Amino acid sequence: MSESFEKAVLMDANAVSRALTRISHEIVERNKGLENLVIIGIQRRGVPMARRIAGILESIESVRPPVGILDITFYRDDLSMLSAHPIVNGTDIPFDVNDKTIVLVDDVLYTGRTVRAAIEALFDMGRPASIQLAIMVDRGHRQLPIRADYVGKNVPTSNSESIRVELIEVDGEDRVVLCDEVRT
Repeated sequence: MSESFEKAVLMDANAVSRALTRISHEIVERNKGLENLVIIGIQRRGVPMARRIAGILESIESVRPPVGILDITFYRDDLSMLSAHPIVNGTDIPFDVNDKTIVLVDDVLYTGRTVRAAIEALFDMGRPASIQLAIMVDRGHRQLPIRADYVGKNVPTSNSESIRVELIEVDGEDRVVLCDEVRT
């Protein structure tokens, strides 16, 4: 068991907002618009980030891309270690993923295993034209050959540290915190 202690606030609400705006502009630029593009947030904090990005994209391009919600619980390679009764938040992708450009959204990129699970889940739903990855924080320590296409902030960390992305929709405020993990 471990406890988490705040070490530093890396991004405040304004920095989070600026990062989401920059990511949105990069999505438009890379894809030359929003044609055939959908946004899918990974449960839990990827979902409000995906909704915000869709809203910003709408303000830029006057078109709101469809937004979906992906729960990867049953695709995790550590499911048996999580709990006898894992919490399932649900998947809601009310559109066809076939031949779509999917922007997958999550809060922190660490080992790459969450993204691998998400890609596997998406391929069980169909065959996208491409999958791009947007994340708030890339903290390094990859175990799989996965990298983000859009990054809010790169934060090199040690294995004894963690990153906590807090969003107003889930946590009551927007910020990114560097924490020390202490084994108890």
